[in-house]
Amino acid sequence: MPPDKSPLDRVHPWRIRLQDIAWLALFGGLAAVSRSRNDAEIELLSALAAFQIAEPRWRSLHTPRGAWLSVFIKLTLSYLLIGVTGAINSSYYLILLVPIVSAATQLGAWGTVLIYFLSLGSYLSFLLFLDWERYMLPFAQVQELALRALLLAMVAFLTHTLVKASRQQALRYQATAEELAAANRSLQAAEAAVRRSERLAALGQLTAGLAHELRNPLGTMKASAELLVRSAPEDPPVVRELSGYIAEEVDRLNSLITRFLDFSRPLPLHLEMRSLDAVLDRAVAEFERHRPPLEVTVYKNYSTEVRPFLLDAVMLERVVSNLLLNAAQASPPGGVITLKTRAAADTVEIAVIDRGSGIAPEHMESIFNPFFTTKPSGTGLGLAIVSRIVDEHGGRMAVESTPGEGSVFRVLLPARVEAPMAAEDGYSKEP
Repeated sequence: MPPDKSPLDRVHPWRIRLQDIAWLALFGGLAAVSRSRNDAEIELLSALAAFQIAEPRWRSLHTPRGAWLSVFIKLTLSYLLIGVTGAINSSYYLILLVPIVSAATQLGAWGTVLIYFLSLGSYLSFLLFLDWERYMLPFAQVQELALRALLLAMVAFLTHTLVKASRQQALRYQATAEELAAANRSLQAAEAAVRRSERLAALGQLTAGLAHELRNPLGTMKASAELLVRSAPEDPPVVRELSGYIAEEVDRLNSLITRFLDFSRPLPLHLEMRSLDAVLDRAVAEFERHRPPLEVTVYKNYSTEVRPFLLDAVMLERVVSNLLLNAAQASPPGGVITLKTRAAADTVEIAVIDRGSGIAPEHMESIFNPFFTTKPSGTGLGLAIVSRIVDEHGGRMAVESTPGEGSVFRVLLPARVEAPMAAEDGYSKEP
């Protein structure tokens, strides 16, 4: 069946095209050089010209059924035109090329064959109107009829071949355009990744220096607060209370600085052949010991197809614990979190699925950026560290989220069973 025409092929009802003028000129020329010039001939030529001009503007003809209807209308008008201008002897036999060429451009190979035989049959049907008792068909005329039939077949075949080649070329151009678009998107993503890496490197250097400068005065502040408590006369409650506040805030700042350092310093991996199920079980147990006050339930859905592979158990536990914590914070009380694994080709997938508040579309591209957070007390480093650990494993993160329905965080890791070979210069060959 022919495909529906593109909206670009549709013509505005009142727009005059160059093709319209050409059709009028061609059919007007046929009427002008006609020898018989009877009224029926002029009317049928006018009808064919009008239909050719109106067809692009007729929306119901821009469908598979409409294409068949259009070809049959042209075939009917062509048959009538041949009939009123000499029947089998009509010079208009070539007008049958109009429905044949239309079929070749719209109806495909089998449609073209069907319309060709219908056109040839309609033309040869005029032989039935001859008085065979008075007339005899000479062999030369049989040859002429065969020549006309073959010429129509050649034009049908050539048109279909050209149309098919044109469509294949268009598909190749489209495929090339899609490949170029994909390459352009990949290039833009690579450029963004390079810029992000440069920013993170600079940020890491700044964080390391700043953390070192902050920890010394923080240590002095905490020691001073403790000394103040011990040396204050009669131990006034207000001194003990304020000193406790100072020590608590210093500890909180120290914890924050530790997270900054974890993000900025290199993350050397200790890859070992480990069972992923055991790693995930420890991560769930760690999460359940330190989970937030929200009561959530973690369901495990581990695939038996996941075999042991090279991983850093400590780092991967940290990844899963962080993802479970984020899922719990996004889930309502009594919510459910699913921890799922799946093996696909040379990749292992870990999915953390929640039915919580979801992520706003405008935040999707920023959730792995450091210091980006929508939580009032968050630091924005949790997912950034998760992403970095996954990157160090040679994997990648993927996120699907619908606001109000929940999110799916996928960790895709290479299921390697051999350690990457080291290059002669000491650097890993793995990207």
